[in-house]
Amino acid sequence: MLEQRIQQQFFESADLKYQSAETLARPVAEAAQALLGAITGGGKVLVHAAGMGSALALHFQRLLLGRFERERLPLAAVALGTQAVEQVRALGLPGDVLLLVDNGEGESAPLIAAARGKDMTLVLLAGRGATELRELLAESDVLVAVPHERGARVAEVHMLVLHCLCDAIDFQLMGDLEP
Repeated sequence: MLEQRIQQQFFESADLKYQSAETLARPVAEAAQALLGAITGGGKVLVHAAGMGSALALHFQRLLLGRFERERLPLAAVALGTQAVEQVRALGLPGDVLLLVDNGEGESAPLIAAARGKDMTLVLLAGRGATELRELLAESDVLVAVPHERGARVAEVHMLVLHCLCDAIDFQLMGDLEP
């Protein structure tokens, strides 16, 4: 019984990733372009997620500052802490990107407003709360909305999206991996 339940977790995760590949490819590519534009234009990426997603924000920052799958120079990235709104107001500049991982806890609206006030581009990774948050975004912002209700499944896809973003940035900056 327990083994079947565990297998079901794997199947649900794999099914969601497979189903999301076509739906999310375009917004993830648009997000990668926004991030690359900030990085190559002398800006930075501010990253924030609350709750369960905070580990994702730190992980993404680490990948930009360090390396994803190959060596490169560090890219300007800051993971925001508990005073994220104040940090956006203090550190955000026009041309920067705020990558926000929304976990559905309703904390994103003040951050979106703060980024809007600094003329920053927003990349929003969302799940359940995507419908309400879409109204707060500007035309130049990017919404990557995972089509699922379970927080664990959404977080798994968010991790994959962050890895796709790192791969896309590295590909754009350094070309394809050598065989």
